[in-house]
Amino acid sequence: MSNALPAPIDVIPHRDPFLFLDEVTELDPGVSAKGFWVPGEDLPFFAGHFPGRPTLPGVLMAESIAQLGAYAVLHGESFAGKIPLFGGLDKAKFRRQVLPGDRLDLELTVTRLSARAGKASGRALVGGEVACSCDLMFVGVDV
Repeated sequence: MSNALPAPIDVIPHRDPFLFLDEVTELDPGVSAKGFWVPGEDLPFFAGHFPGRPTLPGVLMAESIAQLGAYAVLHGESFAGKIPLFGGLDKAKFRRQVLPGDRLDLELTVTRLSARAGKASGRALVGGEVACSCDLMFVGVDV
């Protein structure tokens, strides 16, 4: 019997080309989660960000953390039948360059959750070094 968690595509509404979460490795529903994303070299934005020095855009690091948050809250009872949408982003810090093929390890803790909205804090790390940290606010809308 496997203890594997459902694939992100089976839980969150995001789809290619805007799915930035490969796997969730730990989950406490509605409370916290860990997972990862490996941005492939073939992603089209790398060609223009930046030619000759491809770098993962910081906003996509924050988005990958938000997608992990969506996964966590959609497993809780408060957001059943809803889609979590960004309500805000605070204290975003980008600390290191992320290259195509780097594994972005993601972690998120929900700090407040009601039936309609919530807050969370998250980080994205590469090789144990923080690449991005941020606080997220989100609202739940009916599907």
